[in-house]
Amino acid sequence: MILYPNAKINIGLKILNKRPDGYHNISSIFYPVRLSDILEFLPSSTGKFTFTQTGITIPGDSSDNLCVRVYEFFKETYRIPVLKIYLHKIIPTQAGLGGGSSDAAFLIKGINEYFNLDLSVAKMKEIALQFGSDCPFFIENKPAVASGKGEILHPFDLDLSAYHIIIVKPHIAISTAMAYDSIKPKENPIDSESLQKQSVGNWQSVVENDFESFTFSKFPELKEIKENLLRYGALFSQMTGSGSAVYGIFKKRPEIPNHLFANCKVFSDFFN
Repeated sequence: MILYPNAKINIGLKILNKRPDGYHNISSIFYPVRLSDILEFLPSSTGKFTFTQTGITIPGDSSDNLCVRVYEFFKETYRIPVLKIYLHKIIPTQAGLGGGSSDAAFLIKGINEYFNLDLSVAKMKEIALQFGSDCPFFIENKPAVASGKGEILHPFDLDLSAYHIIIVKPHIAISTAMAYDSIKPKENPIDSESLQKQSVGNWQSVVENDFESFTFSKFPELKEIKENLLRYGALFSQMTGSGSAVYGIFKKRPEIPNHLFANCKVFSDFFN
C-alpha cells in the first residue's frame, strides 16, 4: 500500500498554560496542506522486518522513527504480519509542519485498512495520541480548532483552495523544548468564531503565534522571511508551530525573485 502523508500549518498558536504532566495547553487552528511524504508498506516475503528511509535525513536512530514504533505497536497488539516499510521524506523536519506525526497517523490508517482491523476513527485517534500530540489530527486530516496538547479537535470550516500558499524552510533547526521554555503562557485562546467570520486579509493584525517573539529574536532571518512574504503580496504570513518554516497565503501566484529565498527550501503550488 502506498500512502502520501501530508503536512499541516498552524494558523495562530497560543500557549495557554503548563500542565501537571509537563506539557502545555495550546490553542491553534490546524490546516492540512498538500506537501507530502511517500510511505509504502507490504508484508515481508522473508519474514524479516525492514524499514528503509530516503529523502531528507531524519536525525536520530531509525529504530526511533514513529513509523517503526507504530508497526511495533500493531505487531504486538493486533498480531499483524511482519512488514517492510519504505519512507521517502519530503516534508522538512524541525519545521513545525507535523511531518513525523503525519507519517505515523497515515500508517495507522493504512494498516487498519489493509488488514481489515475495522478500527473506528475514535480508536485510531486514541492510538495516534501515543505517538504525538498532533498525530490525531492527521487521522481525519481536516481543518480543526486544536486545544489541550493539540489532541482535542473540533471541526473548523475553512477552505483555502482558492489561495496560493508558499512555505519557506530555512536551514535552521529549532528545538521544540527550547521554544516552549522561552514562552510565558497566557490564558488568551484564539477566538475561532471571530476568526471564521473574517477574511484572510484581516488575519495579520489579529492572529498570533506566541513562538515568533522568541524565534525571531534568536533567528532574525525568520522575521526577514515573513516580512519578504508580506512585501511580495501575502495576505497573511506566519511561522508554523515552533518553526522554523514560515508560510504565506496569497490571493494569486506571487512573482518572487529567485534569489530572495536562495538558501531555503521553498514549497509552493499546493492549492492552485
